[in-house]
Amino acid sequence: MKLSARNAVKATVKKIIPGVVNTEVTLEVAPGVEVVSIITKSSAEKLHLTVGKEAYVVIKATDVMIAID
Repeated sequence: MKLSARNAVKATVKKIIPGVVNTEVTLEVAPGVEVVSIITKSSAEKLHLTVGKEAYVVIKATDVMIAID
């Protein structure tokens, strides 16, 4: 797999909530650290996502904001 995105992190699928059009996928990148993604139902099916399966979280964004209190 080769990508133009610089931020790809190996993760494990923790939870899948399928919807009519979209599917919410929760991935655990480290113990207690999760990333949630909304992808199309079709994409989730094509990837054969199941709980426990390894996958990559790929983040490609032009803006990353940082905030403090």
